[in-house]
Amino acid sequence: MTNPPDLKYTVEHEWLRQPGEAAGSVRIGITDYAQDALGDIVYVSLPEVGAAVSAGDSCGELESTKSVSDVYAPVTGEVVAVNEALDATPELVNNDPYGAGWLFEVVPAEGQDLDGLLDAAAYEAQLDT
Repeated sequence: MTNPPDLKYTVEHEWLRQPGEAAGSVRIGITDYAQDALGDIVYVSLPEVGAAVSAGDSCGELESTKSVSDVYAPVTGEVVAVNEALDATPELVNNDPYGAGWLFEVVPAEGQDLDGLLDAAAYEAQLDT
């Protein structure tokens, strides 16, 4: 499993890419490790555009053939985009977790510090514990 070095990560297995496509946003998804652990994803529930999310809080769900797993917001802010392609093809999360399988974008709240997120090496190290 690969974890791109240009991303930030959470211990809950979300990734964050700066910048996102929308102005001032960050793009969020789940890691290759997470999609592999979940198995075949069959349904994705994401926050609505305009919704406020808080760092560390559940803001969506991924349903697989094995289980249902929460998606946690890595930052506090406002949702400005969701990956609508996942409505028809949720398996994109499995097939391309760092690309076409992204989940949503958030404009971080003013003063939101991203330094608490993990780099790829720290994320990989905590997987081994």
